[in-house]
Amino acid sequence: MTEAYIYDAVRSPRGKGRKDGALHEVTAVRLSAQILNAIKSRNNLQGHAVEDVIWGNVTQVKEQGGCLARSAVLASELDESIPGLAINRFCASGMEAVNLAANQVKAGAGSAYIAGGVEMMGRVPMGSDGAAIAVDPTLAMGTYFVPQGISADLIATKFGFSRDDVDSLAVESQRRAAEAWADGRFEKSIIDIRDQNGLLILDRDEYMRPGTDMQTLGALKASFKDMGEVMPGFDKVALMKYPEFERINHVHHAGNSSGIVDGSAAILVGSKEFGESHGLTPRARIRATSKIGTEPTIMLTGPVPVTEKIMKDNGMKISDIDLFEVNEAFAAVVLRFMQAFDVDPSIVNVNGGAIAMGHPLGATGAMIIGTLLDEMERQDKELGLATLCIASGMGVATIIERV
Repeated sequence: MTEAYIYDAVRSPRGKGRKDGALHEVTAVRLSAQILNAIKSRNNLQGHAVEDVIWGNVTQVKEQGGCLARSAVLASELDESIPGLAINRFCASGMEAVNLAANQVKAGAGSAYIAGGVEMMGRVPMGSDGAAIAVDPTLAMGTYFVPQGISADLIATKFGFSRDDVDSLAVESQRRAAEAWADGRFEKSIIDIRDQNGLLILDRDEYMRPGTDMQTLGALKASFKDMGEVMPGFDKVALMKYPEFERINHVHHAGNSSGIVDGSAAILVGSKEFGESHGLTPRARIRATSKIGTEPTIMLTGPVPVTEKIMKDNGMKISDIDLFEVNEAFAAVVLRFMQAFDVDPSIVNVNGGAIAMGHPLGATGAMIIGTLLDEMERQDKELGLATLCIASGMGVATIIERV
């Protein structure tokens, strides 16, 4: 089987996902096009250089609707002979795009792909697509549907994470992100975003709050307590599925949950022959990919079973991995991952995560693969694993190996 290699990884800075965010004036198509242009120019891709553009985005309505991937290709400087595929695996869409590209290269279905994703959460709000699992009562009742915040608090309840535990992780995420930016660790991958006149809009993650401390977070009200305990009373739904608990401990809030932001990212994946023909040096091999479904009420535990699966399927053990990127959708998700595998926190999300910098849904999976690769190169490490929890109860993971 042909090996699949990563040749390049780029991302936009993440802008605040609201009307006063720096990227608010940019559509998903235009931001995607700038990222695709960066991949093209950095790697001198001419003509039909890649088989396809596989692009993740979660809320596929309005200006993010249709086949956004093809629209982005046409808006970019890529050759119009390159098609586009828009995919949606919720928060793992960007990672699934990369995994799908890698597995097609391995199978011989094309020598190279551009894969990644985008989400403009300030322009197309999360949930505005009306997901069936949330709005169809015949499905919602049968799956004991609750919003993700309730699921995160259920994880904290089930696995014993206190308010101080989740707040401490959030403070550390902010500290690490600020240190990473100060140290220039993202410079290799960050693409300056400019307006139609070529003027700089954003060159740095905008959401970060480096002065965050335990006292600041301690003053915040738990975000999901009212929807859980009062109206519409989602705690009762969750406790029907998990009757062993008397109550849910509500510990998550805006400061220890992922930020709502705008952003895009792309990875160039190709075979050895592709690199040789284009004069490119591979940075890493995509060693393994995996995905799994999980119980949909607690929903966000997917990183644990998908990591167990990818380890077993590839004859590996957790101690083989040098660095981890576990998406910080909520603090309890990362705490549960580290608890389950007894992983040293110092090798998980070394440069901070989505709590500090934000989670642009369809792009995040590709972003954290790129971040992982950059950090592996900085520390001269060999193996890294990236994983995300996913709405409706799923998990996705990717293992990359330096070459």
